[in-house]
Amino acid sequence: MTHAFAPGDNLVFQLESGFGIMRILAIEEDANGEAIWHLSVAEDFYPDVETAEAALMTNEPLPVRAAHLALTTYAFEKTAAARLNNTRLRDDELEAYQLWRERGGEVSNRSVLMMLGFR
Repeated sequence: MTHAFAPGDNLVFQLESGFGIMRILAIEEDANGEAIWHLSVAEDFYPDVETAEAALMTNEPLPVRAAHLALTTYAFEKTAAARLNNTRLRDDELEAYQLWRERGGEVSNRSVLMMLGFR
């Protein structure tokens, strides 16, 4: 991966119909030393990157489409994304991730877009 991302990063990704925002909740390693990317994805799509950035600047929590996705690096890299900014993670944002950890959740090798039902 050519970009260094960190928990709390807000990333923008593009669909044909607009731009979406995903947020890095955590990055951890599995037993083989491979990264597991934990993400949430905002509900809304925006007509351009500037509008997506403006939504983040309100400091209001964005409605959530997916509270937690656990992906391999391969799957994470399948959805091109750019970092917009980094903001402190709130406890409520981490609830789905913590539940996944408690349940010994699975990690997907499918892209963010495929996990959301887009092709």
